[in-house]
Amino acid sequence: MKQILVPTDFSEHSFNALEYTVAFHKNTACTFYIMNIGSLSESGIVSNGLALNYNKVDTHSKMELLEENIKEISKKHPSEQHQFYALQEFGNFIAIIRRTLLEKKIDLIAMGSKGNTNFTKKFIGSNTEDVITKVASNLLIIPENTTYQPIKNIAFQTNFNNFYSFDILESLTEIVQVSNGFLNVMNVLVTEALSIPQEKNKRYLLEYLDEVFEDNYSFHSLENKNIKGATEDFTRTNRIDMTIIAAKNLNYLQQLLFNSTIKKISYNTKIPFFVLHE
Repeated sequence: MKQILVPTDFSEHSFNALEYTVAFHKNTACTFYIMNIGSLSESGIVSNGLALNYNKVDTHSKMELLEENIKEISKKHPSEQHQFYALQEFGNFIAIIRRTLLEKKIDLIAMGSKGNTNFTKKFIGSNTEDVITKVASNLLIIPENTTYQPIKNIAFQTNFNNFYSFDILESLTEIVQVSNGFLNVMNVLVTEALSIPQEKNKRYLLEYLDEVFEDNYSFHSLENKNIKGATEDFTRTNRIDMTIIAAKNLNYLQQLLFNSTIKKISYNTKIPFFVLHE
């Protein structure tokens, strides 16, 4: 059974991320952990070890909200293959994500790309980059206002700088199989030709795809020094419904997703985005 963690701030955007993730895995046996992470000051613990009454009430109300989310999503997307659990935690966001990852044996983290003011700082700011680069888990980012539609075309972006391990390829295969979509392997050429190591990595990847996907994939090499521009053009032209990239392609990923100055997601996309870890 697949274990999926969905952090929430109780906003419409985070519930939308939960709904999309549940719908995407409609035919997959899954356990969903819906978790709210508050600051230590919200926990009600003060220096003398006593809890403040109003914080106790607030914590209780958040658990009720989590349970309400579970009831609503279960009603909208009923499935005997799905189980839901509510989690309330307090402390450092990344530390709690890491701990939960180990304790619950999490296979996938799903997050909405926009929430309320406090949540936005956590998810759109530097913490989003921290989740991608510091948390060893596959991540699904669902943009604001994105509703689930059957996946027809998937883009897997690569620069062939890295050798893809079995874990990466297995995750890629699972996504394509779950979605029943067509895989488009996309490479943006920022130089005139691939290096010898890049050619070897490309050959290995294509041999794997030939064996596993046969006629259910295509390869595209684009000449453009602007990765973001090439990606957006390709997404629009080929009607891409979902994008996948490996986290080990860190430089490529940073060029695509992040503005290095303000550390905010700057890739203008309205489609879900998978980041795969080994």
